[in-house]
Amino acid sequence: MKTKIWIGCALILLLLVYSLVSIYPDWLWFENLGFSSVFRTMILTRFGFGAAIWIFLILIIAINLHVASRLSPTPGPDSPFKEGTGYAAQIGLSVRTLNILFLALILIASFVLASKGAVKWDLVLRYLYQGPFGNKDPIFDRDMGFYVFALPFYLFIRSGLLVLFLFAAGLTIIWYLKNGALQVVGEITQVEGQPPTLPKFTVVPGVGRHLGFLAGILILLLAWGYQLKIYGLLYSTQGPAFGASFTDVHVKVWAYRVLIVISTAFAGLLFFNAFRPAMKRLLIGGAVWVGSVLMLSMILPMTIQKVVVKPNEFAKESQYIAHNIAATREAYNLNKIREVNFQVNERLSLEELKQQRGTIQNIRIWDERPLLKTYQQIQSIRLYYDFNNVDVDRYGIGGQYRQLMLAARELVVKQLPAQANTWVNRHLTYTHGYGLAASPVNEVTREGLPRLFIKDLPPVCETGLEKIVRPEIYYGEMTDQYVLVRTTSKEFDFPKGDKNVYSVYQGRGGVPMNSFIRRFLYAVEFRDPQIFFTNYLTSESRIMYNRRIKRRVKAIAPFLSYDRDPYMVLSKGKLYWILDAYTTSNMYPYSTRSHSPFDRGILNYIRNAVKVTIDAYNGDVCFYLLDEKDPIAGVYNRIFPDLFKPFDEMPEDLKHHIRYPKDFFQIQATTYTRYHMEDVQVFYNQEDLWQLPDEMYGDSRQKMKPYYIIIKLPEGEKEEFLLMLPFTPSKKDNMIGWLAARSDLPEYGSLIVYKLPKEKLVYGPMQIEARVDQQTEISRELSLWDQKGSRVIRGNLLAIPVLDAFVYVEPIYLEAKQEDNSVPTAGEEPTGGLQKLKSKLGSGSSGADPSRAASLPELKRVIVAFGNQVAMEQNLDLALSRVLGKGRSTEKADVPAATRFLETSDLGNMALQYYNQAKENLRRGDWAGYGEKLEKLEEILKEIAGKSDENQ
Repeated sequence: MKTKIWIGCALILLLLVYSLVSIYPDWLWFENLGFSSVFRTMILTRFGFGAAIWIFLILIIAINLHVASRLSPTPGPDSPFKEGTGYAAQIGLSVRTLNILFLALILIASFVLASKGAVKWDLVLRYLYQGPFGNKDPIFDRDMGFYVFALPFYLFIRSGLLVLFLFAAGLTIIWYLKNGALQVVGEITQVEGQPPTLPKFTVVPGVGRHLGFLAGILILLLAWGYQLKIYGLLYSTQGPAFGASFTDVHVKVWAYRVLIVISTAFAGLLFFNAFRPAMKRLLIGGAVWVGSVLMLSMILPMTIQKVVVKPNEFAKESQYIAHNIAATREAYNLNKIREVNFQVNERLSLEELKQQRGTIQNIRIWDERPLLKTYQQIQSIRLYYDFNNVDVDRYGIGGQYRQLMLAARELVVKQLPAQANTWVNRHLTYTHGYGLAASPVNEVTREGLPRLFIKDLPPVCETGLEKIVRPEIYYGEMTDQYVLVRTTSKEFDFPKGDKNVYSVYQGRGGVPMNSFIRRFLYAVEFRDPQIFFTNYLTSESRIMYNRRIKRRVKAIAPFLSYDRDPYMVLSKGKLYWILDAYTTSNMYPYSTRSHSPFDRGILNYIRNAVKVTIDAYNGDVCFYLLDEKDPIAGVYNRIFPDLFKPFDEMPEDLKHHIRYPKDFFQIQATTYTRYHMEDVQVFYNQEDLWQLPDEMYGDSRQKMKPYYIIIKLPEGEKEEFLLMLPFTPSKKDNMIGWLAARSDLPEYGSLIVYKLPKEKLVYGPMQIEARVDQQTEISRELSLWDQKGSRVIRGNLLAIPVLDAFVYVEPIYLEAKQEDNSVPTAGEEPTGGLQKLKSKLGSGSSGADPSRAASLPELKRVIVAFGNQVAMEQNLDLALSRVLGKGRSTEKADVPAATRFLETSDLGNMALQYYNQAKENLRRGDWAGYGEKLEKLEEILKEIAGKSDENQ
């Protein structure tokens, strides 16, 4: 017995030491961020709930084993289960060894079960701090808060108790088998021509009553389960709409209530039978219970559904469909969408277009995927720098509201050469990224590359943009490694020519490493002894980890769901990440469930309740409560009073950069395709079902994704930053409406759906794509490019509302299929700026990634469609002029302008530029180049003449 006690104490001690070693570094990390109270609440709840489960399980097991020990036969001279015989002997183990193994099984299994249960600590806190939603379900008249906060807790407790008692019952049976109180006599035998002989159970008196008592407890838990199933009917999928249907309300509710009574009675019979055994009575009771379950929970509901409901489905189900429509619209915030009729006008003049300058200069012709490849080629600088993705945001530049595309330049140590991939380089030297690349959404250089507003190292900013004073990125989307800063080894800052610039971290990020205990604990935490043994650390050194921003915020608030696309913001000379956080639930009654893009689960309630900011230099994290009316966010605010800040406390400049999140918008738009139908008859027949449109990207068809634009809404007074997406009717391609989400304060979060007239054909994205394919000249030119060692990429098609009309814009990119170092002959146009870029980089581009050397998409053409007119030109301005004004076809021209709307003065400057280039070609005797520049000059002069005619 003493040995068993020592073994148990040793196991408990090891668990405590391991817990302390893993918890203390986490506490230091939370304390450094100012969230020690959050950590304390989470850890105490988790360990407290886990300990409660473990103690309760051990108590159940101890009571049952105590009873089993009293009922088990005592080994003796006349007992067949004395020492050295029985099951222990059969498997070659002594009874003492078997007891030790049994104890180990109990400790390990109970610890595993308690750990699994402790993961649900947030479920317990939500139950304890629950609050009302303010609206009730239409069937049982209970507040929605009961279903979101209390019902999941009850379901967990009930299923947990069922598992615990089943586990205890299993251990009890094993104990009885071990001690011989329950044994299997004989084995399965088969005699030819006779039925098989089955083994028999021999049971010591009292054992059956004990097991029957446990069975009674399990039946009581099943009875409680039927009570919970009544509320679970509000999530039924049996009817034509999600939620309780006619059969659920009028049959299953009463069936479950009857089963509660029968199950409780059967449990009472099992308890009574434990004191006054009667096998016949027990068998009759069991047969009645099983028969009732089969009849009431399966056969009767199926019969009513087929005989009564199906022949009269709409009449029976209409009120329940109405409940589903109302609940879904409320849960997804669709009831806040304002519907506006949009009378499409097929007339739009060039003069009217000029008046919408704020819209035209922000039409996005750079797609994220081609632009990301371009950034990686022209702005990575060194091989260890990389861009994870490109984001869209808006900035005030020179008094204009401009839409920019930005990408953070992060440092990826995995991309260091093998000989440089040392521990010191990974964790002490190459610690941070540097700066970002940014370009307007609609400007292009002569080579077909983006015009960069922020570029190079150190970052150079375009006039009108604030200077970046803190370009270091210690926390980002690709920062996987822990790093040590303020060491005796200087950190690499940025490359400068053939040399490198080094720096020392000056911020407050990271946990101080000012003691050997901390060094030891972190060496254990990261399983890296170098942390403990290195001589580079000083009393000022700090360790930064959890640097990937999603992992960082999830560690602090794991109960929130997070958007998949954090984006970088330049504010007051510093770099910040903004990440949208959501409160979600899958337990909102009658609300249709959908797949969650965040955690591969399901949800049927969602709010964009929180905005999270992360300082890219210090790693400071702030959670701003955006939706104070959200009941779930209110519960978390009561649980963690030091976690959230009021949205009013967010810096004003950062407020100008919040945007409506794409993931939330996508969920709402997808749900709205069905739930814009509020009439029950129309919904039941799916008469007005919508769908998200398709588009062509590259050479494949895909679903159109939401996109950000800057436009002036029909009822708006100025341009604003919106997220929008068109709709088409189900299985049709014409446009039927479009949904817009406003991002600028004070209208942030307002949703507007513009419904188009059904009696009028308005081209949808795929119809525009088809019209583009039908244009002989466009198809011929695209096919020609595809055959010259290049690949044509058709970019995202954007439907741009301008006044009361739609203009469609689609960029065309050209990307080399393989590297081509051949020199073009006279008069032959090289593949855009690819060769020029290579000549610029040359052998000195130590940062060029060879794996990406041949991938440099160039913006080659822009397609514009309006009504029945389709044009493909070298830039957006010429395409718009050709479609809407008196512009002429300029397919052979190569106008090298940024795609802002060109005024006559701009065209004059371009004409002078071509004139000077023509003179230079003439001086050198380059007659082919001279003729080419004259042709381009002629096209510009024609454009100027066309504008003069318009002004007259």
